[in-house]
Amino acid sequence: MSSDPLEGATTDAIVDDLTGRDDSRRRSLGRRQFVAGAVGTVILGAGAGAAIVFRDDGDGTETAPQPTAGTPSRGAASVAPATTSATEATAPPVDAVPVELPDPDGPPADAYAPVAVLQIGSISIPAIELQHPVYEGVWLTVLDEGPGHWPGSAMPGQLGNTVFPGHRVTHSHPFRRLDELKPGDDIAFTIANGTHTYKVRETLIVTPKDMWVVDSNPKSEVTLIACHPPHSARQRIVVKGELARSVPNGAAADAAEQIADAATNIAL
Repeated sequence: MSSDPLEGATTDAIVDDLTGRDDSRRRSLGRRQFVAGAVGTVILGAGAGAAIVFRDDGDGTETAPQPTAGTPSRGAASVAPATTSATEATAPPVDAVPVELPDPDGPPADAYAPVAVLQIGSISIPAIELQHPVYEGVWLTVLDEGPGHWPGSAMPGQLGNTVFPGHRVTHSHPFRRLDELKPGDDIAFTIANGTHTYKVRETLIVTPKDMWVVDSNPKSEVTLIACHPPHSARQRIVVKGELARSVPNGAAADAAEQIADAATNIAL
């Protein structure tokens, strides 16, 4: 028999009990919500008031170069200085083209919507013996199946921050052992275009309001999020890693090999 104190409770009762919001406020969704984490995570608010709120099977919830002119031309010493001068034309400065980074979408209007569960690949973390499918979306109906890719965040291997929340103590609890990861451990995602391996950089324990952990940035990194400690929603455990290598799959790998062969033949 399960020891989960939330087992048997209705979905609405669990949400009302752990978020402190009644049905009418949940329907209005006046504040932003995002679900991910142990039984789930809800991200509330916008701007400074935003927070990551996990629902767990514990007893508490936290709401959550400027152009320069040339010098005048000068005549020979025996010739009087010219009364006019020519200005060297310079091209206007060219500003660097900013890179458009992925930007995480807002939360779903209905965290419990009966959406299709779409598997987009798998995650492998050898250090904690994890091999698990990953899915697209952050509805609870998705997260109950496994870690979900935060829509709008970078895809694995892409420039930016790829974000995956997941359960820690319920369902298949894929992120149960996140706290065992150490710098240098591999986190690998296999998706349609290849396998993308990240190296763990750091593990953070943050508060529900530390929304900066999902921000995009001009480098390729991964962010895994779950509740902390297990059976509690007081804090969040966040594992961050940096892209170490990408190996294309199938047709992409064949194309890359052909390009490399062609380059070798040209060099010869």
